[in-house]
Amino acid sequence: MRINELLATKSISRIDIELLLASVLNQPRNFLYAHPEYELTLEQKKSFDLLYARRISGEPIAYILGKKEFWSLELSINQSVLIPRPETETLVEVALDKLGRETATVADLGTGSGAIAIALAHECPSWTVVATDISEEALKLARHNAMQLQLKNIGFYCGDWGGALPHKKFDLIVSNPPYIAQNDSHLQQGDVRFEPKIALEAGDGLSELQKIIIQAKEYLKIGGLLMLEHGYDQSEKVQNLLHQNKYQNIMPHKDLADIYRIVVAQKN
Repeated sequence: MRINELLATKSISRIDIELLLASVLNQPRNFLYAHPEYELTLEQKKSFDLLYARRISGEPIAYILGKKEFWSLELSINQSVLIPRPETETLVEVALDKLGRETATVADLGTGSGAIAIALAHECPSWTVVATDISEEALKLARHNAMQLQLKNIGFYCGDWGGALPHKKFDLIVSNPPYIAQNDSHLQQGDVRFEPKIALEAGDGLSELQKIIIQAKEYLKIGGLLMLEHGYDQSEKVQNLLHQNKYQNIMPHKDLADIYRIVVAQKN
């Protein structure tokens, strides 16, 4: 079967077809347009059909290909971690803007694939970045991603949120924790169906955010910043939790979809 015939397939998006074909052929996507008459070998067609069947079932393209771009960095991805979202790049952007590029100590709690921590460490080689996760499988993947990018200013620790941090004070703590309530219908929709529940579910939706808000005060320097990603409808509730825990200069930020997704607060 030829490339142009496969690209005409309507069952899944054209971009997904292109990504699957490029992966099977081990070629960049522009190869598909430069060689539309190329006919796949039987082995290549068999490989494509297997990947295609997985995508038809709803499995996320990032898990099928084993990679995902985040902050213009290609990260390895597997089903032990959440797939990095474009809206989470807002957290990186705000962190860089608020903290600047001077020497700093930064912690990323619940790092998963390492996306946030790795993006910050890559952008700011003078920063010391620490990343934690309760999952050893996730940390194995995050370490691999950091190694692939040859990052020397990042370290990884296994444990529950701030409980895994080394005994030091931080200028910035960031986190994109689970914030979907148990039994929420969103857990049965789209890519989320295939992602690890431990990275998504959080009791009433706020329980893990609350833990981090309380713990972070112990590890932040005076004047240090806490930056959290939260659900599309949680901004006011998260701000209230921060107020209750005596944080100051609380500021919400919108993501690329113009939704309040990030909140920044300062330890007094």
